[in-house]
Amino acid sequence: MRSCRLAQPVHTVLLASLLTTAAFGPAAHAAAPGAPVAPAATPGAASAGPDTTRHQAQVDQLVKQISPQRIEAYIRKLVSFQTRHTMSDTTSETTGIGAARRWIKSELERCGAGANGRLQVSYDSHVAPVGPRISKPTEIVNVVATLPGTQGASKDRMYVVSGHYDSRNTDIMDATGYAPGANDDASGTAAVMEMACVMAREKFDATLVFMTVAAEEQGLLGAAHWAEGAKQQNLNVAGMFTNDIIGSSRADDGRIDNTQVRLFAESLPNTKEMSDANRNLLATGGENDSISRNLARHVKEVGERYVPKFKVSVIQRRDRYLRGGDHMPFLERGFAALRFTEPNEDFNHQHQNVRTENGVKIGDLIEYDDFDYIAKVARVNTAALATLALAPAAPQQVKMLTARLENDSTLAWQANGEPDLAGYRIVWRDTTAATWQGSQYVGNVTQATVKLSKDNYFFGVQAIDKDGNASVASYPSPQR
Repeated sequence: MRSCRLAQPVHTVLLASLLTTAAFGPAAHAAAPGAPVAPAATPGAASAGPDTTRHQAQVDQLVKQISPQRIEAYIRKLVSFQTRHTMSDTTSETTGIGAARRWIKSELERCGAGANGRLQVSYDSHVAPVGPRISKPTEIVNVVATLPGTQGASKDRMYVVSGHYDSRNTDIMDATGYAPGANDDASGTAAVMEMACVMAREKFDATLVFMTVAAEEQGLLGAAHWAEGAKQQNLNVAGMFTNDIIGSSRADDGRIDNTQVRLFAESLPNTKEMSDANRNLLATGGENDSISRNLARHVKEVGERYVPKFKVSVIQRRDRYLRGGDHMPFLERGFAALRFTEPNEDFNHQHQNVRTENGVKIGDLIEYDDFDYIAKVARVNTAALATLALAPAAPQQVKMLTARLENDSTLAWQANGEPDLAGYRIVWRDTTAATWQGSQYVGNVTQATVKLSKDNYFFGVQAIDKDGNASVASYPSPQR
């Protein structure tokens, strides 16, 4: 990493140019429809800064290495264990959840050995007591593969990606019946394994954690245990993705849609007590700028950049009706977390005993999986994780200065500490827009003013490194 000066006096850059130097989405250098247009930059304004829209060769290579053939092999092996129910056999070498987790661990260890041992693989376990979906005290075991970051200023920041390897039948307590779980959720588990094995060969500034978790079907127990541990240890989990039911491109009416994936992103959490940060969001109309929504904007931007002709459809809610996933324990503990799911689910192929009724085959069978589609979703994950782990941290203590009545907007923030930091950019959008519409690089400063009214737009601040990697945007809190 190249070094640069980390500290400098706080000063203000006046931005008269409101056209972007880096656009968002497919139109690389054009203002979005409805985006503000203004005169060219005045003398003394910041330079264009690093190119944040170009493809990074390292990320391109990672995306290309994701293999649908390996994903298929992983899924076939997971299905071969007959059932992966949380309370199924743990001693057999060929059936049950015990055999499944030992195989997952051995595969990840094999990948780690091929990456000079940098991928650290371990079990994360606890015993769940008897509960509504647990009939006897049961050991819940997550398989966790950690790829430590290599930059001193970033290695404590981590990004987590998960899939759940347990499966179920119609009866949630059926621990012995055939439950292949090819889509729910061998698809997500295989994607996470493939990502871990591909990404383990590269170095990233921040830490990546690849998890295959257990007991999702019994109440999100494996994910909740890890998330609670992260909260108690005050780990810097800057983002989490879960991949759950990403296996099929075919809807229940036979339509094929292999061109998009849904990405569920929560606004404000449904809690009795509201944090100061969330109270500020509500007070300023920023409900659509929660940490999860801004993480989703990053995933959509880079996912669509690196995976052509594939749309990341951000769904602005926590999850589907009547359903849940392993991102929820992270959300409940204050972490930014998202869920990837296929665009049109076929409920005959989820949570069902395998059978044939009236000539219709029912059950979560591998014949309904689309391995090329799963690979596309894994590529979006890979691009998002890589760009996040290469970029600086999102700026902290971002403020919108509101001491005076004026039509300009002045933002201030705390300086980042990464040695390869180039500077910062301010991003904005109309209050009715879902994604950022404009941006301006402001240099390595900690305060800047734009000739746009804070009353009419939403703003964010991103940190940019010298290679053009951009952090997730941070929404400002008002400061008088």
